[in-house]
Amino acid sequence: MDNKTSLITLLIVLAFGLGLALWLAAAPWLLARKRQKLRSQPFPVAWRRILRKRVPGVQRLPADLQLRLKGDMQVFLAEKPIIGCAGLKVTDEMRVTLAAQACLPLLGARRGYYPKLKQILLYPGAFVVERPHTGMAGVQMEQRRALAGESWVQGQVLLSWQDVLNGAADPSDGHNVVVHEFAHQLDQVKGFANGAPPLATALAYRNWSKVMQSEFNALRTRLAQAERDAAVGLEPKVGLIDPYAATDPAEFFAVCSEVFFERPLELAAQHPALYQQLSRYYRLNPLSWT
Repeated sequence: MDNKTSLITLLIVLAFGLGLALWLAAAPWLLARKRQKLRSQPFPVAWRRILRKRVPGVQRLPADLQLRLKGDMQVFLAEKPIIGCAGLKVTDEMRVTLAAQACLPLLGARRGYYPKLKQILLYPGAFVVERPHTGMAGVQMEQRRALAGESWVQGQVLLSWQDVLNGAADPSDGHNVVVHEFAHQLDQVKGFANGAPPLATALAYRNWSKVMQSEFNALRTRLAQAERDAAVGLEPKVGLIDPYAATDPAEFFAVCSEVFFERPLELAAQHPALYQQLSRYYRLNPLSWT
């Protein structure tokens, strides 16, 4: 009886293990099939109207990329919940406007749909966060800051709807909070952000690091010179890349991603090596869209 019971227990364990192994093996295929079905569905007419009204940048994409963007948006919106905060009621207009910008960095390379992202928290406007700050004499204190967006390694993106709207309205001003925060998500997929998102080879990492560090250092040098000029009454030279990019390498990557998608002509002309690295990473050439 004991041997029979042991045999049955063993068979149950083996069957469970086999079933689990089959499920794990089939899961990627099932997910890919589900996503393909979502991408192949007709794009809602109401969503098309929202894109035309709120996201004019979509119109400058080549026809094949417009089609791909719409398919990616359908997957993104099916998988990523957008939760209204501070009393905001999320509408289809908000969801579609946000998704169109969030899917822009995904148009080239297939990296999944921000696999670490669990949800997007959407606020009506700038939201306040508290961050530890070291003051004078090394005293630790909480500092309150108003933000337009923030990306967390834990799987959340926080956004201001007003800034999402503003970023979509002008696709050529070089500022887009959605592209910025979702560039952080691409960087954070490895568990932390350092301005070097996952790349295919060691050589790619070396080339990336060389160019990005050089451009980061050059930006800091330009900003230091601008401060000296301002101190003596000279007109400081304002460059293409926003000074916020000098905060750290992670912010440099995110800010430069905004410029790459919105002002590719100027970026390629003024910073050709930087443009080339971003083009290789995103596997896109926005120069051909203008």
